[in-house]
Amino acid sequence: MFKLFSSKTAEVQYGWSGNYASWQDAASLAGGYDSGNILKKTRDALLQVKNGTAVYERDSVVFDKIEYPFPLISCLLRSAALLKRPLNILDFGGSMGSTYYQVKDFVGSGCCASWNIVEQEHYVNCGKLNFEDDYLKFYHSIDDCLQDKKIDLILISSSVQYLEAPHEFLEKFAGYKFDFIVFDRTAFHDGAEDRLTLQIVPPEIYEASYPSWFFAADKFLNPFKSTYKIICELPSYIEGEAVMYIDNKPAGYNKGYYLQNKSLHA
Repeated sequence: MFKLFSSKTAEVQYGWSGNYASWQDAASLAGGYDSGNILKKTRDALLQVKNGTAVYERDSVVFDKIEYPFPLISCLLRSAALLKRPLNILDFGGSMGSTYYQVKDFVGSGCCASWNIVEQEHYVNCGKLNFEDDYLKFYHSIDDCLQDKKIDLILISSSVQYLEAPHEFLEKFAGYKFDFIVFDRTAFHDGAEDRLTLQIVPPEIYEASYPSWFFAADKFLNPFKSTYKIICELPSYIEGEAVMYIDNKPAGYNKGYYLQNKSLHA
C-alpha cells in the first residue's frame, strides 16, 4: 500500500522534508510502509466498506461520505466508450481495493469487467482471503496478472513515488504497451531533476515514514512519448493535495496523466 498525505504544518513534524542524495540515505531514517499495523488498520477499514458499515475508505481512514475521484472516473468511462466494451483494469499498488470500492457503483459493470490489484505479498494474501470475488482479483506482479487476462487500462495511483528505482520501473512498464495508462495522485515538482524526500505520516492515520520522490515531469513521461499520447492532466480530487509542502515550503504538486496508446483511434 502506497499513499500520499497533505502536509502544510507549522513545523517540519509530519509530511515531506529533505533533499536526499540516495534512497539508502532516506531509507536509513525511515520506518517503512510494510508493518503489520498498517495492513491490519487498512483491512479493518475496508471490511467496514465491504460490509456496508462505512461507505468510503482512504489511507486506512473511514468516511461516511464518498469523495468521488471524478478525473479518474472520466478516464475510465472514456476508455470503455472508445473500446466499446467494459475494461479489464489493473490497479498497481491498489491496497486491498480502496479505489475499486470507491468507484465501482458509480461506473457500473458497463465500464468495469474486472479490477485486478498488484500489491506487496502480505497485501495480496490478505486481499485474497478477505476481499477477492468474481470481479476483484489480487496478484503478486503485473506478469502474473497478464497470465490470466488481457489488461486494457492500468491505474498507478500514488505508487511510483514510493519505489526505490522508479525510472527503471517506468522504462519496463512502458514496454507492456497497454491501451490506456492513468497516473493518478503522483508527486511532481518544477525542478529539472527528481527530488527525494522523507515522508512522515501523521500518527492519527498510522505511524510510518518512508522515502518519497517528487518527479520532474519531462523525465517521468519520457519513456512513454514514442508509444503514447497525453490525453489530459488529472488534478488531484483531494482537498489540500494540489500543492505539496517540503520543509514547510510549497515545493511540489500532486497530479496525474491520462495516456492513450497511439495505435488506438479516438
